[in-house]
Amino acid sequence: MSRVGALPHLRQDFAASLVVFLVALPLCVGVAVASGVPAELGLITGIVGGLVTGSMRGSSLQVSGPAAGLTVLVFEAVQTFGLPALGVIVLASGLLQLAMGALRLGRWFRAISVSVVEGMLAGIGLVLIAGQLYTAAGAEAPASGTEKMTGIPGLLADALSSAEALASLAVAVSTVVLVVTWGRMPKRVRAVPGALAAVALATLVTLAFDLPVGTVQVQGLLDAVQIPPLSEFGGLATLSLLGTVAAFTLIASAESLFSAAAVDRLHDGPRTRYDKELMAQGAGNTVCGILGALPMTAVIVRSSANVRAGARTRASRVLHGVWLLLFAALFPSALALIPLPALAGILIHAGWKLIPLRSLVALWREHRGEALILVVTAVAIVTVNMFEGVLTGLALSVAKAAWDASHIRLEVVETRDDLVRARLSGNATFLRLPKILDSLEGLPNDRPVALDLSGLHHLDHACRTALENWAERHSTSGTEPVRLTREDVVTASP
Repeated sequence: MSRVGALPHLRQDFAASLVVFLVALPLCVGVAVASGVPAELGLITGIVGGLVTGSMRGSSLQVSGPAAGLTVLVFEAVQTFGLPALGVIVLASGLLQLAMGALRLGRWFRAISVSVVEGMLAGIGLVLIAGQLYTAAGAEAPASGTEKMTGIPGLLADALSSAEALASLAVAVSTVVLVVTWGRMPKRVRAVPGALAAVALATLVTLAFDLPVGTVQVQGLLDAVQIPPLSEFGGLATLSLLGTVAAFTLIASAESLFSAAAVDRLHDGPRTRYDKELMAQGAGNTVCGILGALPMTAVIVRSSANVRAGARTRASRVLHGVWLLLFAALFPSALALIPLPALAGILIHAGWKLIPLRSLVALWREHRGEALILVVTAVAIVTVNMFEGVLTGLALSVAKAAWDASHIRLEVVETRDDLVRARLSGNATFLRLPKILDSLEGLPNDRPVALDLSGLHHLDHACRTALENWAERHSTSGTEPVRLTREDVVTASP
C-alpha cells in the first residue's frame, strides 16, 4: 500500500484508538477492583492487550484486555491461592494457549455448544451483579456465589438504616441509570463513551458534595507489578491449581474466539484466523503472567467500539495500549479519585449484559434441551464454582448430542397372515435400547417377522446383541424362526 493510501487509515485508526481507550479505561480499573487486585493490574493487562496482543496477527480489529467474564474466576483464585499465585496461573494459561494455537486447536473452540458458553456468561453475570451490589452498598461481599445471592435482602435492609450505605448506593444506581440512558443522548454527547462519562460525573459529584464513599486504592504502576516468585510455581503440582489453570485457559480461549466470530460479523475486512488469534491471546497472557497482572481475553465491548469508530488496521488497538500506558504513567493519582460504587455500577451493567434473557426465551420455545443446558450451567456456576459449572454444562451438552444422535424408529411396513415386515431406521445405540426392545416386543408374536435393518445408520454392539437375543426368543415361542440373519446385522453396520 502506498503512503498516500495508508494516510486515511492512519487517521481513522488514530481516532478509533482514542475511542477504545476511553471505553477501556473505566473497565480496566473496574474489573481489577472487582477481582480483588490493585487497580493498576487491570491497566497493565489493558496495556499488554494493546501493545503485545494488538500487534499480532489473528483478528485484525478485535481488542483485548481484562474482561468482566473472568472477574469471578480471578477473585476466587486470588482468595484461594493468594495474589502471588495469580501470575503463575495466568502464565501457565498463556503457555497452554500458545501450545494449542501451535497445534491448530483454535478452530475446535467453535465446536463448544453456544448454550454452554451463554450459560457460562449468564452464571458469571449473576455472580458479578450479586458481588458488586455489596460494593455498591459499601459492604464486604461473602465468598461463595450462593451466599452472595442469599445475602442480598439482608444487605438492602441494613443499607436502609445507614446514611453512608445509602449515599454509596445512590452513586451506584445513578451510574447504572446514566450508562443505560446514555444512548438516548444527542450524537455529539455520545462521542464520549457512557461508562467513562458516568464514572467522571460520579467522581465530580462525590468530590463536590464530599460523599462518604470508598475510592480506588492506588499504589503506583511499577509497585503494582507482581512478578511471581519461583516458590509459587510449586503449586502447579497440585490438582486444585491445575484445575484453575484449565478453567482460565478454557474460558479465556472460548470467550476470545467467540468474540472474534462476533466481531467478524461487524465488518467486511479480513476474517479471523483462529489459531493465530489463540496464539496472540497466549502471548498476551504469558506476558501478563510474568508481570503478575490479570488474565486477558478479547472483549466484545471494546472490539465493537473499535469497529464502530472506523478502525481499519491493527494500529488502532496498539495505539489504545499506548494511551493506557501514558495515562497510567502520567496521571496515576487520578485513579484515587474514582468512587468504588461508580465502578460497581459499571460492572453491574456489564454483568446484566452477560445474561442472555432474550435468547433464552427464544431458545426455550425452539430448543428446550439447549435452554435447560444454559440454565443448569448458570446455576451450577452460581452454586458451586466456575470450573465445575462449565464442566457440568459440557457434560450435559455431550449427553444431549449423544441422545439426539440416537434417534431410532420401528415401522411396520406390511402385515399379512403369514408374515410381518418391519423396518428399523436411524441410529441404534445403547441410549435407545429400551425403546427398541419395547417396540420389538410390541410386534405380533403369532407369526414370522422379517426385520429389515438396512435403514440403520449405526448399530452398536449392545443393540446388535439385543436384536440377536430377541430373534432367538421370538424363534422359540412356538412360531417359525424370525428372518433375521447375521448378514442383515453386519450389512447395517457403518
